[in-house]
Amino acid sequence: MREEKFSFKEFISETLLLLVGCFLLALSFVLFFDPHSIAPGGLTGLAIIINYLFNIPLWLVNLVFNIPLFIIAYKVLTKSECLKTLLGILFFTIALNLCENLSSFYITNDVLLATLTGGVILGLGLGVIFKINGTTGGTDLIGLILNRWFPSISVPKLMGVADFIVVMSSIFATGKIEIGLYSALGLYIAVIVSDMVIQGLYSAKSFTIISNSPNEISDTILEKMERGVTILSAKGGYTKEEKDALLVVVSKREVSILRKLVKSVDPNAFVVISDVHEALGEGFKQIY
Repeated sequence: MREEKFSFKEFISETLLLLVGCFLLALSFVLFFDPHSIAPGGLTGLAIIINYLFNIPLWLVNLVFNIPLFIIAYKVLTKSECLKTLLGILFFTIALNLCENLSSFYITNDVLLATLTGGVILGLGLGVIFKINGTTGGTDLIGLILNRWFPSISVPKLMGVADFIVVMSSIFATGKIEIGLYSALGLYIAVIVSDMVIQGLYSAKSFTIISNSPNEISDTILEKMERGVTILSAKGGYTKEEKDALLVVVSKREVSILRKLVKSVDPNAFVVISDVHEALGEGFKQIY
């Protein structure tokens, strides 16, 4: 186990978020995926397949598979990760067990609607858990373990392979290609939604400006827009000429304003506009 600094206050807040995330995950599986034998990756997806074949409760399969994985992955985890992983496994197991009492509420017969809704809820839960660098075990631990044996392959890729195997297994278990397609769709939606939770819906634009009049453009931005400007040293690859490049981050509604300001000072300026998923600090959101 690797060493890491510990903050009790941060641990409490992250534990509460981990608990919320685990219950969201459990609701998605118990209410939407399991009733239709949809297995959107992960060990819980495998648990759905085993439940379909042998009628073994999801929480029990999840716990039985995760215990040996946790023991094997123990050496590659920090103290904080180890504790959060252990809590994640326990919270998720308890949440699955408690939410099984809700399995009698058959919400929808529409498999597509169940896939879409389950995918969104699963994505929300995963997003909350990943945002605090937490885990509920499963393919996360499988990825960590396999990465020790195959270091040239990244953990996300190994997790993707494990999820793909689970999705394909749902086809062989049920004998229905449709179930495999629904499982893949549920996994895809969950990944998209979890990314949105992690990165946030907020977005901004980053301007990289290379001009013969960098000081004039910088002064105009500071005066007219009251936005910070970072001056970077740049060198032309062909001309070998050294110039100052300006880096400016603005909100979406300010994009057209900045374009016009740059054009008014130097119509021949070279401008690159990039998407920014999140901007933290002065003039934007506070760092959290």
